[in-house]
Amino acid sequence: MILLENLKSELESCRPKIKELHDVYDIENSRERILELQEKAAEPGFWDDPEKSQPILKETRTLEGNIEKYEKLVSSSEDIEVMIEMAAEEEDDDEILEEIKLDLDKLKSDIEALTLASLLTGEYDKSNAILNFHAGAGGTEAQDWTEMLFRMYTRWGELHGFNVKTLDYLEGGDAGLKSASIVVEGENAYGYLKSEAGVHRLVRVSPFDASGSRHTSFAAVDVMPEMDESMEVEINPADIEMQVYRSSGAGGQHINKTSSAVRLIHKPTGIVTACQTQRSQFQNRDYAMKMLIAKLVEIKEREHLEKIEDIKGVQKEIAWGAQIRSYVFMPYTLVKDHRTGYETANVGAVMDGELDGFINAYLKSKSLGTLDETE
Repeated sequence: MILLENLKSELESCRPKIKELHDVYDIENSRERILELQEKAAEPGFWDDPEKSQPILKETRTLEGNIEKYEKLVSSSEDIEVMIEMAAEEEDDDEILEEIKLDLDKLKSDIEALTLASLLTGEYDKSNAILNFHAGAGGTEAQDWTEMLFRMYTRWGELHGFNVKTLDYLEGGDAGLKSASIVVEGENAYGYLKSEAGVHRLVRVSPFDASGSRHTSFAAVDVMPEMDESMEVEINPADIEMQVYRSSGAGGQHINKTSSAVRLIHKPTGIVTACQTQRSQFQNRDYAMKMLIAKLVEIKEREHLEKIEDIKGVQKEIAWGAQIRSYVFMPYTLVKDHRTGYETANVGAVMDGELDGFINAYLKSKSLGTLDETE
């Protein structure tokens, strides 16, 4: 009976949070807004103008998704309430109690996920995310660390059902990689991964050092939203130098025979983007241009500039910043985020893509205004 009362109490504690999500997502007004959007979609000629129709369809999908997730929470809580009543009649049936506990854990997890998603209010938070990896000083050790980060974020994306594509991959000399780019496709990918931009520090006994001494390595992760086709950005074509070369490394084997890989250089700023994994030079150039536009827009907004042309050179804080997180493998195990204070000793799980604790702590701290970005 005590266990049943505890389950009842847990369910009751979920109800105010569900009610809060009803208000946060403005469910009733969202339903009315969907009807308005559906009326617009039914107007003659709606599908003839993609520039006008796509934003309407995108907003409709977002609102419908929010309502569906909210209604799922309500339905789950009601189902659990019925099961608790059944358990009371069955006099603490262990099998039913265990099922209730599992359903309650799932409900609390879903509430937490939707609450965190409500914090993603930035203009580009719902966009796909482009991640660029760059090895710091330190040769093979730093390049190996960069490849470990590449794998870590790829695993995170796969664990969350995102589609992860490798755009560029430049192998290191003896091991690891010098640089790489991936795109993580899915709703809110950028909103979650924007917390990961910065310098990541590794402390471990290097497998490349026969003396067994500890090494400190650095790698930078750059995170940008992938701009959709409706984003109008004016870039002077004369400012872009395009280079073509043969693909190499992971993902590029099927196009090694032709010079289809593309590197774009924005001459006023020195920003370089590259793509080599698509099947044609045209597709590689398209992805490289998307990355370039995303990077220029990021700089423009961070520097509060009026237009792209005002960017005179790569800003130092854009290229390299203070370390945001340390990963210690030796003499103890600890991963600590210096902005939020969140930490865990389970290094293996983190390197296998379990980053939600860090991402959640960042989003909560940012929303509360307690984020420490002075490190």
